[in-house]
Amino acid sequence: MGTLFYGDALSSVEFDDRLLAHLQLAIITKLRRNESFVFSWDIPVASGSGSNSVWLSPTVGLRFTYPTHTREPINRAWVEALVRTANSVSGLRVVDEPAAGPEAQAQAQDKTDRTDEQ
Repeated sequence: MGTLFYGDALSSVEFDDRLLAHLQLAIITKLRRNESFVFSWDIPVASGSGSNSVWLSPTVGLRFTYPTHTREPINRAWVEALVRTANSVSGLRVVDEPAAGPEAQAQAQDKTDRTDEQ
C-alpha cells in the first residue's frame, strides 16, 4: 500500500499502489494548472467505513510514498477519468479502472516481453 501525505506530516491515507500512482498523476495535473479542488474517498468497512474529503490546492504540501521501486504501466484512460471527476462539482473521486485501449495493451505486452527476455 502506498501513502498520500497531505498538509502536516501527520495527515495521511493509504491506497493500493496502482490506484495511488494514477491518483498522483491526476492530482499533479490539476495542481500544475494552479487549480484547487476537493478529493473524496470511501473508507473500507474493515477500517470503520464512511468517507473522507480534503481540500487540495497548490499551497498544500503533498507527498506520495510507495513501498517498492517497481511501477506498473499507467492506464492513460484511468488518469483521464480521474481528472474528469476532479473537474466536476463534486471533485476528485476514485473511479474504477477502465480497460486500457489497444495501444496501452500493446505497450504493456511489449514491456512484459522485454522483461521475459532478461
